[in-house]
Amino acid sequence: MVEQILGALASFAIWVISSGGYLGIMLLMAIESACIPLPSEIIMPFAGYLVSTGRFDLYLAATAGALGCNLGSIVAYEIGKRGGRPLAERWGRYLLIGPGELDAADRFFARWGSAAVLIGRLLPVIRTFIAFPAGVARMKLVPFHLYTFIGSWPFCLALAYVGRELGEKWNSDPRVKAFFHQADLLIGVVLVAAVAFYVWHRIRGLKRARA
Repeated sequence: MVEQILGALASFAIWVISSGGYLGIMLLMAIESACIPLPSEIIMPFAGYLVSTGRFDLYLAATAGALGCNLGSIVAYEIGKRGGRPLAERWGRYLLIGPGELDAADRFFARWGSAAVLIGRLLPVIRTFIAFPAGVARMKLVPFHLYTFIGSWPFCLALAYVGRELGEKWNSDPRVKAFFHQADLLIGVVLVAAVAFYVWHRIRGLKRARA
């Protein structure tokens, strides 16, 4: 089941990037940054693979990804700005945004202020939701987009770089293929555990909300 879902997501990402080029990268990263579950860990490494084939430039691919992060972040920012926490809690579940993620982003923003947008873009989980408290605080759009881009660009570059390096070695070094073949089971177990943890976390959050 998990493999089928990941396979479908990967196929979709590959098709969009192959068809749309840099605009495809931008679109997919915008979807991911709008809190829709399309992992950047699939998007940017494949873009990096296409760098290894000569189709993309590494830095332009990272720039397209970072611009996509800016576009997608507008969704969470506007939810925070226009509706605040009540709107996010009412509709956030449809985008897989739970109270726990919102709390973590709120605390992080409260501690670091506007700089949280820049720092948070480099951190797992936080990077996806940090735009929401920025919207609640009505952070000015120019620094918001500037910090979002500066924080997102190294993240996109790193993932694309990994994809490029793997792409260059995929056919030249048989050990790379062997490693990924041996790691299939471990990856599957980790993904199942992650899904189980997410479901447990959401159920616990709902119980607390009702209490």
